[in-house]
Amino acid sequence: MAQGSIYKVTFLHQGEVWEVFARQVSQGGLFGFVEIEELSFGDASKIVVDPSQERLAKEFEGVRRTYVPLHSVLRIDEVEKEGSGRITRAESGAGVAQFPSPVYTPEGGSEKS
Repeated sequence: MAQGSIYKVTFLHQGEVWEVFARQVSQGGLFGFVEIEELSFGDASKIVVDPSQERLAKEFEGVRRTYVPLHSVLRIDEVEKEGSGRITRAESGAGVAQFPSPVYTPEGGSEKS
């Protein structure tokens, strides 16, 4: 992907919509996952403190790279400026829907054809 780009990645995680900013996003080496590297959590010197941004920073503290399941990703945008990550509830009727899980079913499962 382009050098110096900043990406906003929005994905579903346990009934919440997580929005993170990163410098590198790719298909990655794990089948069915999006690889997100160099996460950024905005300017820590702000006077107003956002609890969801702090929660994201704590969740990803010490993480060099994270893999998000492809079917959980809602959107990836290349943006001009880095923003603050956030966590919001995924409310029904809010225009956000998750694909049925699991997307990939193992062979020889208990389902009958």
